Amino acid sequence: MRLFLAAAILFALAALGVASPLPPMTVKDISLMLRSGYSSKAVERDLAARHFIGTFDAATEQNLAQAGASPALVNGLKSGAFAVPAADLAAVQAELAAKAQGRARQLEESRRLDTLHQARLAQTRNTPPADTVSKATAIASLIKGDLISSRNGLLRPYLDAEFEKKKLIGLYFSAHWCGPCRAFTPNLVAYYNKTVAAHPEFEIVFVSFDKSAAAMEGYMRDLQMPWPAVGFDKVSGNEALKKYAGSSIPCLVVVDETGKVIFDSYADKNYRGPEAVLNDLDQFFAGKSPSQIAQAR
Repeated sequence: MRLFLAAAILFALAALGVASPLPPMTVKDISLMLRSGYSSKAVERDLAARHFIGTFDAATEQNLAQAGASPALVNGLKSGAFAVPAADLAAVQAELAAKAQGRARQLEESRRLDTLHQARLAQTRNTPPADTVSKATAIASLIKGDLISSRNGLLRPYLDAEFEKKKLIGLYFSAHWCGPCRAFTPNLVAYYNKTVAAHPEFEIVFVSFDKSAAAMEGYMRDLQMPWPAVGFDKVSGNEALKKYAGSSIPCLVVVDETGKVIFDSYADKNYRGPEAVLNDLDQFFAGKSPSQIAQAR
């Protein structure tokens, strides 16, 4: 019912021409777009609508030049042509500060829940399962009853029993509003379609950072995602699952059935990107161990 209500609200807003404003772009946003294949002209169009917030120094200029920024884009940022209007700056900074505080609270809650989760896992490992009971895996237990899939444009539940057979799970944190996500998702669909038949133990789960259920469903349908997803209304409260996400998207994190991270889009705080994870998976499926792959980087 909540899914239908959210979709109805979204369509009503669209009919009225109302759209949720996107936040101003940062240096990281611009760099990610450029490194994901967007042209400087495309970035300039986004900047014209969203503006730029942050400082522009020599290090920033070098970073963007290495990412492929054109001289026109660099000069526009340096001159302040894309800066948030002075009249709006205070309000924008206050909104960003409020969001940062919210993320800090969520992180603290995530840490608390993670501590509880790890304690439960330790207790589970030390408790022999009953012979007549099929014990769900750690990851499966986090999303039990929450999975859906999209087939021919229609959502349907994804069977927990099927997911519990999976031994290697790629958690794909993404959203339709994210340009780099939309650029990468077709590559991930192609990789999945060519890989999963030979490796049925492998699965991907879409964890949406979209702003509405309708946006998430449209993203799944339009990009023809062949894997299951966590229901939109189940994501926000699942801090134990979201703790696997990095600080930006697209983010692909591969874990084993116990929840141990095998490959990640981030190396510490450095963004490797989801394509690097696909390269890791290719080597893994070819017979290399995670430690061998890590040493060869």
